Formats: sequence, structure tokens, C-alpha cells
Amino acid sequence: MRKIDIFDTTLRDGEQSAGINLNTAEKIEIAKQLERLGVTIIEAGFPASSPGDFDAVNRIAGTVKNSIVTGLARCVQKDIDTTWEAIKVAEQPHIHIFLATSPIHMEYKLKKSPDQVVEQAVEAVKYAKKFFSLVQWSAEDAFRSDRDFLVRIMNEVVAAGATTINVPDTVGYASPQEYGALFKFLLENVKGADKVKFSAHCHDDLGMATANTIAAIENGASQVEGTINGIGERAGNVALEEIAVALHIRKDIYHVETGIHLQEIKRTSQLVSKLTNVVIQPNKAIVGKNAFAHESGIHQDGVLKNPETYEIISPALIGEGEVPLVLGKHSGRAAFRDRAETMGFNLSDEKLNKAFTEF
Repeated sequence: MRKIDIFDTTLRDGEQSAGINLNTAEKIEIAKQLERLGVTIIEAGFPASSPGDFDAVNRIAGTVKNSIVTGLARCVQKDIDTTWEAIKVAEQPHIHIFLATSPIHMEYKLKKSPDQVVEQAVEAVKYAKKFFSLVQWSAEDAFRSDRDFLVRIMNEVVAAGATTINVPDTVGYASPQEYGALFKFLLENVKGADKVKFSAHCHDDLGMATANTIAAIENGASQVEGTINGIGERAGNVALEEIAVALHIRKDIYHVETGIHLQEIKRTSQLVSKLTNVVIQPNKAIVGKNAFAHESGIHQDGVLKNPETYEIISPALIGEGEVPLVLGKHSGRAAFRDRAETMGFNLSDEKLNKAFTEF
């Protein structure tokens, strides 16, 4: 089975969510849990953005041993130098540098010509390569960039020494068909594409981050980036727990493995929710409190006879305890009898019917 690397950016892109502020101790606690979860790479922060971020990245780099630790940097020497100082204590020093490539970003944000952007990207990768063996380069707003320009700049950064190429849908604009097709095109046209990793980074502005990420995997992506609980800028990033469980449950069609320890998912999700103070919506896939809840009498009767009638994921798979059937106005006698027996009551049919009517 093909291996898909999981790049977790909860501590960087996730913390950029409006209203989230994690201190260094909280970041270290989350990083240790991400290590237990089995993520391949932990993006610990943006070292050049503040002294606090530098300290957190540096301490995480010196603490985590079983996951690669990386820091974000712009394509400028000062950022790269600062990131090296923060990351050099890591087992495998890794840097993630980015530069916008879409026409609207180059014209209005960078105020640079395409030629200047290519030059800056190449110089940054070459400079980063002096310090880091692992250099990831991101084409910010890649999905809205010109395809031929992406091939041109990616040819150059791969030749300059980049080991991973990230192709973000920075504003969540893509559809699955389009995003998958972009990966297919790049893998077929970028020189040396077979020698580097191609990474997917999807935002959820149109609610398609999970579908887009899966489409990228189907079209050759070997790394996916996201966050726990899907936190992140605006509508958030792809939720890594959704990707990990989807790839596991449907391994019959995807034929990939992630190395994620699925039984740590619930614990990781709850820790991130607690420390970020971001409540998980009840119907959130995989980790919402209603993800394994049943109130419909028909569903409850089926689950009592065989959980697989209505559950494609067992709660134990993600480290969730036993979830009792919900008793409410939609419940039937089967669930009511099950709860009565659990509480120690052994009711005859007549007594059960009377009690159920009262209920």
C-alpha cells in the first residue's frame, strides 16, 4: 500500500484561527499528543513572526523525536535564518517556505512580476538548502495560479533542491475534479516530480476540503496537510481525523496507509478543543458528540441487533468509549428495554409496555 505522509499544521495554520491563542506550554502539550497520534510532520509555528512563536518552535523541535518538526518562513533570508536557529536542535531539521504564485497575489500583494517571483523562490530554496536537508516549498494560492507558470516555477525550485512541493488551495475555491486534475497535470509536467513529494493543503471555504484532499491523493499526492478538528483561517483547513479515518475505512478503494494511530484521535481532538477553547460541532464527522449517537427507534433496533447496520466506524476505532443509545421522542421499545436492563430492571412485556407508554 502507498504511504501518505500526514503534515499537521494545527499549531501554525490552526492557531491562525480568529480568537485562538496558545501559549508555549499548551503548544508543547499538543505537539506531544500529535507525536503519539503518529503524524509524520508537525508544523510547530512561524518562528520569525514573534519571540513567543520562536520559543515554542524551538522547544518543540528539541522535545519531539518521532515526528519531523518544521517551521514556516517567507522566501527571505531573515526568516530562513530565524527558522534555522529555532529548528536546528531537531532530529531532522525541516523548513517550510512559501511564496504566492497567483496573478492577483503577485500583482496586488507582492507587487512583483512573475520573473521576480521565480527568482525570489529559487534564491530562497538555494539558501535554505545550505542549512536544511528537508525543504518544502509552497506556491501560495496555487490553485488560482496559471498552470504553465506553476510548472515553470516548480521546475526551478525542484532543481534548486526543494524536497517537497506544496500545492495549496489557499482560499478553498477548488472543486474535487479540478484539484485532482491539477495534481495529475503537475506530476506529469514538472521535471523531477518523481523525485520529490507533492503535498495537498486545502481550506474549507466551500465545504469541499476533505473531498479535494482525497482527490489529490487519488491523483498522486504523497502528503496531505491539515489540522485537528479542521480549525484554521476563515472556514478552516481539512480535518486530518476525517482524512485518516476515511482512508482507513475505504482502504479497499484508496489502497494507502498513513501511519496514524487511530485510537488516539478522540484524545487528540478533545485536547485541541480544550486548549483552543473551540467547541466541536455535535454533528462533526468522526469526533462530534453525535457522531455515534442514535435516537431513531428503527436505527436503535438495528444497532442493538448488529452495530454495522448503521455504524460504518466503531467508536473504539478512534478511542471513543461506549456511546449509549439516546432516549428521546424518536426512540423505540428496543432501546428502552436495553436501557432498563442496563439499569438493572428485568421487566415483563406488560410492565415494559406500560413503562414505555409513560416514558
